[in-house]
Amino acid sequence: MNFFIKDKNTVDIKKWGDFVLTHPHGNIFQTPEMFEVYSLSKKHEPILVCVEDSNNDILGILLAVILKEYDGILGFFSSRSIISGGPLIKDDNKDVLDFLLQEYVRRIKHKAIYSQFRNFRDWGIAKKGYENHGFLFEEHLNILIDLAEKDDELWNACSRDRKKNIKKGLSSLTIEEIDMLKSMDEIYSLLFRVYNRIKLPIPNKSFFLNAFQALGDSGYLRTFGAYKDSSFVGVRLVLCYKERIYDWYAGADDSFLEYRPNDVLPWHIFLWGKQNGFKVFDFGGAGKPNKPYGVRDYKLKFGGELVNFGRFELVHKPLIYKIAKFGFKIYQLIGK
Repeated sequence: MNFFIKDKNTVDIKKWGDFVLTHPHGNIFQTPEMFEVYSLSKKHEPILVCVEDSNNDILGILLAVILKEYDGILGFFSSRSIISGGPLIKDDNKDVLDFLLQEYVRRIKHKAIYSQFRNFRDWGIAKKGYENHGFLFEEHLNILIDLAEKDDELWNACSRDRKKNIKKGLSSLTIEEIDMLKSMDEIYSLLFRVYNRIKLPIPNKSFFLNAFQALGDSGYLRTFGAYKDSSFVGVRLVLCYKERIYDWYAGADDSFLEYRPNDVLPWHIFLWGKQNGFKVFDFGGAGKPNKPYGVRDYKLKFGGELVNFGRFELVHKPLIYKIAKFGFKIYQLIGK
């Protein structure tokens, strides 16, 4: 079979969207809508690789985004390519995977220091396909909440102290879905303070505005806020696609943590998701096995299934990679 490469300028957008929507592992991060979010946002550069057959039928999709923390020459020292939930291959055809990875590496090797595939599935024997292109597999955990369970089963899966915190929060806070556009200033202010405190980079405000523009009308992006009287004390941004909710960005005001917004918001979203036909809440990363990680401990107290789909990583610029890793450690120690 002959394979043909399409990119952002030649791919049929409707075919692309339909391919992701009908693929058994299709997810929000491989959609045309997410490509638009990245395209509109500073320090984000999307890379699309599409494989088609001679009938112009899509056989594989890979959407990556090159992230940078700075402009100019410093930007390259922070450039990494992230592929979340991809690639998507029709019938897991190993020849299509090989062809797609070959083309991706050719395009990316001079644009980013390293590439990282964040898996949403177990690739099984297909891992060999990545290894053949120099990718190394690293174990990495995630936590999935089964929203198909009954409310009382979800509740019973929570730890004793998590139940206590949720009850306390529910008696003190008001939780509601909010209009992201109207509340953007307070949402971003809260997120910025939280990410600055934990020494992690966060996109600028325009990124979230672009996300609302590209995803809001479709319902793919939802925002939930927690209020103590008139004070905005917590927020959670989630992505909703097919039957899955993806935990995306979250933050809470340090001055109101005693009211447990970080416990009540996920619980509220679980119940909202159940009522709206979603089957899984994807908590995102949970760190590496056998390595202490407070975030994983927090998430596990909601119950759920701990999975290890891992990541594939390829370093394109080893020396610069070492320098960048050292620089990030300094960033975390002293702040931006």
